Amino acid sequence: MEIQINYDYRFDDLERMPLHELTQFVLVREQQPSMTEVSINFVKDGIIAELNERYRGKIGPTDVLSFECDGIDDGMPAVGDGEVYELGDIVIAPDVAARQTQEFGTTFEEEISLLLVHGLLHLCGYDHIEDDEAEVMETREAELLAEWAKR
Repeated sequence: MEIQINYDYRFDDLERMPLHELTQFVLVREQQPSMTEVSINFVKDGIIAELNERYRGKIGPTDVLSFECDGIDDGMPAVGDGEVYELGDIVIAPDVAARQTQEFGTTFEEEISLLLVHGLLHLCGYDHIEDDEAEVMETREAELLAEWAKR
């Protein structure tokens, strides 16, 4: 798997976290092809606010955005055929995550980990627009994070 993490913002707070390992853990558990490619980007509030407005029509910063490349419906490459499966890009706002730690009583690492898993699940086809979809996605997030914590 090709996992690119761009620490464009708050490098010192993020580089010590096992984000590459968590990403790989989730992608394996979600049975993504071995040639899967994903990028994770950490940005300032202003950048994610611009993206949020441009792509979702919402004003202000959000915590995480996911941008799918090769979709589930596009089909995955056959195992061993050498094709790269470009899952997509995730953009996370660490300052939003830091503010959420106060609201939810979590640590910064817990919040970043949740946002990363959330973004990856979106790229894997999960959504939370409808209540039943949200329940499935939130349950899967909790399962993955609990399993990750046990390792």
